[in-house]
Amino acid sequence: PARSTTSHHSGSVDMNQAPPTAPAARPSAPVILCVDDEPNILSSLRRLFRGSGYQVRIAEGGAAGLQVLESEPVDIVISDMRMPEMDGAQFLQQVRARWPGTVRLLLTGHSDVNSIIDAINRGEIYRYITKPWDDNDIVLLVRHALERKALEQEKLRLEALTASQNEALKSLNASLEIKVNERTASLASANAALGQANETLKASFFTTLKVFSTLIDMRGGNLSGHARRVADLARRIALHMELDDNAAQEIFVAGLLHEIGKLGFSDELLGQPVATMTSKQLADYRQHVVRAEQLLMPLHDLRGAAAIIHEQLERFDGQGFPDKLFEQAIGLGARILAVASDFDNLQIGALAQKRLGPDEAKAAIVRGTGKRYDPQVVDAFMAVLGGGAGEEAAKDNSADARIATGELVAGMVLARDLIGPNGLLMLSAGHELDDRLIQKLLDFEKSRATELALCVRR
Repeated sequence: PARSTTSHHSGSVDMNQAPPTAPAARPSAPVILCVDDEPNILSSLRRLFRGSGYQVRIAEGGAAGLQVLESEPVDIVISDMRMPEMDGAQFLQQVRARWPGTVRLLLTGHSDVNSIIDAINRGEIYRYITKPWDDNDIVLLVRHALERKALEQEKLRLEALTASQNEALKSLNASLEIKVNERTASLASANAALGQANETLKASFFTTLKVFSTLIDMRGGNLSGHARRVADLARRIALHMELDDNAAQEIFVAGLLHEIGKLGFSDELLGQPVATMTSKQLADYRQHVVRAEQLLMPLHDLRGAAAIIHEQLERFDGQGFPDKLFEQAIGLGARILAVASDFDNLQIGALAQKRLGPDEAKAAIVRGTGKRYDPQVVDAFMAVLGGGAGEEAAKDNSADARIATGELVAGMVLARDLIGPNGLLMLSAGHELDDRLIQKLLDFEKSRATELALCVRR
């Protein structure tokens, strides 16, 4: 091991290692700065560390050491404690303040305990090395110090990278959240638009059914308003029997279209009561339910209604047409439609030559219980008529208002179908009125000397 000498020299920079005027790029090998006022100590340290693969810079005093540090990056500083003008504690204190990332080691004798403590407190040294030193020990110590510094730098690098990535992720998440919210809002808007379009389409489709039902009614005078009345009564019976809204609506649609198969009838057959038909006429008449199902079958949304219409002539006792179905084998919708249709047909003279009054028609339905009609459906029918049709209509439209045509204003919406004096549909429920349409209604009333019964939503 090298031994320290007792001679002292004034601090100076080794001329062979003069600092450049501008900071140089960090070399690939670690840089060690050795600071001591004794040249032989510096020579020993330079020889030792160069042989171990390090870049070595030397300075004969603290001031010279600071100049080196100002000129280039240094990984580790090894400073003697006892130096003139600026001792090791003072020098390392400045190093700590100005280059905190540089590892600081102190060379000192065994008797310099107070100096060591001072250096630790002021310079926060990594280790102190006693003179004389063991070459292997000091090389190993420097290697460990550099490894620790590398680990700390890597830790700082990873922390900075993590922080940067976290910020990037936050930014990305915020951006994705904004995009997701925008996409969600866009989808919600599109869905709302599709929902509105679907509702409009359904309303238009339903209005078309009503218009088509009116066209059927127009084939014969005695059919005027028949389909609408049958559909209304059938729906009220269904609701009384606690069928859900979809089933009741399907029965209502079947009621609107239950006479569609009669469009091919001759005027003679169409106007002839069923009770007066010949066998051939009756056979042709009974086929109207089959034709109706065939006409409606291509429309997927009307297949349920088509099945109801197909079975409307079946009898509860199994003697009906076209399939002679028995009791519960007949669909409930068809059993309801049979009662509602026959009740109106008895009053308009479609079944017999004599037109019956409402009470007589009701009694005829009761007499057919268990034969033509399902007893449970007849009970519901009687309950509905016993409560009064007007009573149920008032219950369904309690939030609506009856209004004269002259009181109409643009934007009002019909709460119920507007039926003309001839019993035909003029406007469907849900129709929004505008100035042009209101004027047409006023002109219609004036030309026919009549008053229309309108009901609008509040």
